[in-house]
Amino acid sequence: MENQWFTISVYSENNVGLLNRISGIFLKRHINIESLNVSKSEIEQVSKFTIVVFTTEDWTRKIVGQIEKQIEVIKAFYHTDDETIYQESALFKIASALLFDERQIQNIIKESNSQIVTVSRDFFVLAKTGRRHEIDEMHDALEPFGILQFVRSGRITVTKEAMPITQLLEESIK
Repeated sequence: MENQWFTISVYSENNVGLLNRISGIFLKRHINIESLNVSKSEIEQVSKFTIVVFTTEDWTRKIVGQIEKQIEVIKAFYHTDDETIYQESALFKIASALLFDERQIQNIIKESNSQIVTVSRDFFVLAKTGRRHEIDEMHDALEPFGILQFVRSGRITVTKEAMPITQLLEESIK
């Protein structure tokens, strides 16, 4: 089997220590977590972990099975990139002088559909939302000018196919 990108969605109770146990499952198998996001879900009192890995489907299936054995986990799913709609966000902190002195910076902002979040005397901050490669391209374009700080979020995702999560979770509790 060939490695590919998988997004694992874990629905769980919000309990202390669960993240540590879930990350331990990946550690034991020497699989790197490429992206991790935890947020509330569409169901009250239920959290959603979104974990992105680059591995085989066989390993992903085994990991999801191990995750579901955790007491607080209600249900876990995995999907390929083709089965999901996903985004990441990034912030770039750049020296303010460049905004006015380098026309190319203005072109990068316009072409990348990014937004200026704030401008101060010393720096300005750009926000970019998009796919990982789009953020990487913007980073590569800005890097020669000097990036003072850079941070990106974990992936957030929804499935293309209808997934009546509430119904699926209720069935898994029965």
